[in-house]
Amino acid sequence: MKDVILKVENISKQYRLGQVGTGTLSHDLNRWWHLIRGKENPYLKIGDVNDRSTKGTSDYVWALQDINFEVERGEVLGIIGKNGAGKSTLLKILSKVTAPTTGSIKSRGRIASLLEVGTGFNGEMTGRENIFLNGAILGMTKKEIISKLDEIMEFSGCERYIDTPVKRYSSGMTVRLAFAVAAFLEPEILVVDEVLAVGDAEFQKKAIGKMQDISKGEGRTVLFVSHNMAAIQKLCTKCILLQNGKFIMQGKTEDVINYYLEQTGENTSEYYFDTSISKHKAVFANSLIVKDLDNNLMNEIPLGKPWKIEVSFTVNENIDNVVIGLGMMDIHETPISTSWSLPQQLEVGNYTATFTEETIKFNTGQFKVLVGISRGNESLEYIDNEMFIVFSDVVEKQDETIINNKSGIIGNQMKINVKKQENV
Repeated sequence: MKDVILKVENISKQYRLGQVGTGTLSHDLNRWWHLIRGKENPYLKIGDVNDRSTKGTSDYVWALQDINFEVERGEVLGIIGKNGAGKSTLLKILSKVTAPTTGSIKSRGRIASLLEVGTGFNGEMTGRENIFLNGAILGMTKKEIISKLDEIMEFSGCERYIDTPVKRYSSGMTVRLAFAVAAFLEPEILVVDEVLAVGDAEFQKKAIGKMQDISKGEGRTVLFVSHNMAAIQKLCTKCILLQNGKFIMQGKTEDVINYYLEQTGENTSEYYFDTSISKHKAVFANSLIVKDLDNNLMNEIPLGKPWKIEVSFTVNENIDNVVIGLGMMDIHETPISTSWSLPQQLEVGNYTATFTEETIKFNTGQFKVLVGISRGNESLEYIDNEMFIVFSDVVEKQDETIINNKSGIIGNQMKINVKKQENV
């Protein structure tokens, strides 16, 4: 049987835009009149979807609508989505910072929240005093807190400043101490928002390791919100995706991340760059086009089929020692391949750099493409737009060089040819 520790049923949250408050006096009287007659709140039927990109017509907006999911004991659940999707609102409701407009939450055990830097800290109190304060809020006895005090201070790295008022801490120090308190005071459910991004790389590594220990070793549950897909992939056993306040999907972390990135990134074979502000540069890129070796455009590349990328660029002045580079990253933005030309001496004119791939075989999925043009250590042009190549699992030519690991590629650098375009 499932050991469900947290159950969210039909959670919705509605906010009124504009001034802070529940609305006008007439709204409150109308709500009361419907309530005493046993009828539904009339303002639940109105309101716009939580889409920041469109201008609404209502004074009300649904930050969340009909969210349902379950979390089992010991699971690490990732919650992902664009800014404004409703992730932080959901965590605030789970942490009882705010109440849902409709729906219910059933939990078994204490919930510790780390929603923003210094959550629950009193700036006038010292770090030590805040540890005891937060422990008491979580329902810990003084004896239990004392037994964990040394571990908390050691993990946070703030031992030297533990008797200094928290208002004098940097944001990094504050989040270190706040995470240590939330993690070591043994809540059954730990809720962590994007705050770990405030810490340095060393602390992020320690925090993720601690959350893994909490879930696997101690059997406690973690809800983790982050825009860092690599951290989500490494830490979470399951994942849910929110969009405009609505529940989109739940499933294996890798499946949800792939779906999310496919929805947010373009899938096209032609990319044309804005050159209106580039024409005063010595060199600027015009376009990137993905083709097969017969010059047909390719939206998706079947595994095993040769392909090429054509980067067109313009040179505004005679220049030497120019290098054209093409980089590729996986869905976690981990660099996996870089190809670059030999230094070129180029005259004024339009050029095409062709990057041809005949031997390297990719895994299925989506890969981000970057373009760079440099002279020595000087960057002349760098394109980091949302440009993607998609590799499908329709294998046209199977051989032993196709790999199945997550690193993405093997093989040598792509073949590169730089050619000046003929004037028409």
